[in-house]
Amino acid sequence: MEDMQDDKAPLLIAFCGDLFFSSRITSTGERLGYAVQTIERVEEIVPSESGAPVRQSAEILVGPGAALLEQLTLKRPSLIIFDLNNNEIPWRDWIVLIKTSPATRRIPVLCFGAHREVDVMKAARSAGADAVVARSQFVEALGGLIQKYARRVDRHALAEACQQPLSEIALRGLEEFNQRQFFEAHETLETAWNMDASPGRELYRAILQVAVAYLQIERGNYPGAMKMFLRLRQWIDPLPETCRGVDVAQLRTDAWRAREALIALGKDRIGEFDRKLFKPVIYRD
Repeated sequence: MEDMQDDKAPLLIAFCGDLFFSSRITSTGERLGYAVQTIERVEEIVPSESGAPVRQSAEILVGPGAALLEQLTLKRPSLIIFDLNNNEIPWRDWIVLIKTSPATRRIPVLCFGAHREVDVMKAARSAGADAVVARSQFVEALGGLIQKYARRVDRHALAEACQQPLSEIALRGLEEFNQRQFFEAHETLETAWNMDASPGRELYRAILQVAVAYLQIERGNYPGAMKMFLRLRQWIDPLPETCRGVDVAQLRTDAWRAREALIALGKDRIGEFDRKLFKPVIYRD
């Protein structure tokens, strides 16, 4: 499993095959403090060694689509950019995947294309892109577009919120989690999340995602569990190692260990999953 810490520069991923635009995106992104990855062809999206399928709506995705969602979930880019004139990338399908998958739909998508190709620009908007601009406008306003649409975590605000105590209802949810009442923990922590307006609420969302993943394992739902582990990263990765007294670092470790054990078993042997891997959340009241 890759490093889960968030001490690296935020990432921009650009699906672009034009060297001129790739260079401009890279130089502008790096000037604004981003790491930039450019991808020209489908073949550059490589599935992980696990080869685990990804649940999308009612289907199991395999191949490039599944690999795309997995890689985006693991890397958590602040912004995705599509060159609509890059025919090596199936951007119509991929924008839909990104914007309909619970694990990636919060990632902003910015597209640019030739202003004369009205149908192409319209197709990108219909697929779910957050913004679609003409190539000339893209070059002139690239810095502002990145600053407007990139999604960055406010680490200072999150750190301050993590100094606050756990709410009473959140404490009840943790008790239910530690008693392996995973459905009840999900419901309780969802309520705690809804009642909290601060960035610290993401702690509750992270824990309840783990609860649902474990619940799906108990129910023998391999695709459902894998989907929840993928969704989990967007909530748990930005959190500091300790938040509101919860040992987030240990929770991450426990969750990823459970995920790796599940992958090793595979769908057909999920019934053999060792329930001892359902570790309790460590926290101080």
